[in-house]
Amino acid sequence: MKNSNKPTRSDKYSKNRTIAKVATLIAVVTVFLMFVIFGIWLLGEGDNQASNESMQQLSSSINTASTSKEQETESQSASSSINKQEDKKDEDEKESEDQDAVETEETEPSDDNVTSAITGDWKPVATEQEGPHSTNYSDGSQDRKEIKQANANATGIAVDDMIEWRVENGGDQKVVATVSDSQQTKTFRVYLTWVDNEGWQPTKVEQLKANDKR
Repeated sequence: MKNSNKPTRSDKYSKNRTIAKVATLIAVVTVFLMFVIFGIWLLGEGDNQASNESMQQLSSSINTASTSKEQETESQSASSSINKQEDKKDEDEKESEDQDAVETEETEPSDDNVTSAITGDWKPVATEQEGPHSTNYSDGSQDRKEIKQANANATGIAVDDMIEWRVENGGDQKVVATVSDSQQTKTFRVYLTWVDNEGWQPTKVEQLKANDKR
């Protein structure tokens, strides 16, 4: 008697078809997954590229803005420097004009140490002092500041380039100052008189042969 449990040819064929279907399905799913993964990778690369391009554009914009700001600052600084130089030039020219406008004439020297002496119609230096005047000879006093400015007007030596060797009493409401430039190339003796409500006025300037107050 034949065994009824023995697989037939038909059963083997059916089993082989099932295995083939499963293998095909697996292959299809694998290919599909590969396409999905590849697509995600491409999208990721595109995003990264776009992100990199955006960062480069942002960096370029920042650098351009920074460069423009630096150029603007440099331009403003140069303009400010030019304006200051022009203002200083205008002030120097005004001082020169004021000095040129003073009418002077030669006069007799007060001693043998004088090489030349002049008198002039210098204007009094504007004063901040009010009321009865009593000269204060102390360093830093209002009198000393205004006397120094009057000396500058009469001699042409700038206040910040001036050495005051002596400021002494020259009589009632009068002083005599001995000054020179910082390099001590020229030394002057300046005679000044106080004018009520107007300030210290130079009246005579002598250029000295030697600094007798050093």
